[in-house]
Amino acid sequence: MTDETRSPNDEPIEPGRILVVDDNDRFRTHLGRALERREFEVSRAADADEALDIAEDVEIDYAVVDLRMPGPDGLELIRDIFEVRPELDVIVLTGYGSIATAVDAIRLGAANYIQKPADAGDVLAAFARGHKPPLEDLEQEFDAPTLDRAEWEHIQRVLADCGGNISEAARQLGIHRRTLQRKLNRYAPDRNE
Repeated sequence: MTDETRSPNDEPIEPGRILVVDDNDRFRTHLGRALERREFEVSRAADADEALDIAEDVEIDYAVVDLRMPGPDGLELIRDIFEVRPELDVIVLTGYGSIATAVDAIRLGAANYIQKPADAGDVLAAFARGHKPPLEDLEQEFDAPTLDRAEWEHIQRVLADCGGNISEAARQLGIHRRTLQRKLNRYAPDRNE
């Protein structure tokens, strides 16, 4: 096991087969590649139906599931995937404003949830935290995102909700389309910048 397969709390995460389920192609590809660099075998699915097909055909150890997807949503997928793979560890990805739904996912059996956008380190840390007793490490410091990071995350969520339509996202954000395009052309700010 390499140092990259450890969470920030130095909890080992055993590499295995992981299923990444998200309707955003770029995010799914990026997260999958990052997990492959950490010695995981990655399967990818764009929706719940594709994810269930993979779960039925392939032995998977972990799943990362987006809550908001076209067709059956993440909650339905979690319910159904546990019927196929009851031993599966599931982490839920939730966007802006869907924490209550993430709590429902935990009640359905998910080990933990994290907010999008998330990277491979966030995912591995969430799996590690999901197996710790509640209220452990209460003295952890909260690492608040910068204003740039919070803005970037909000723009990404609105853009995803608009199906990638920049004009509609700009209208919903109350900014000019060119301003939104300039913001999108910048890289995502680092969490601690």
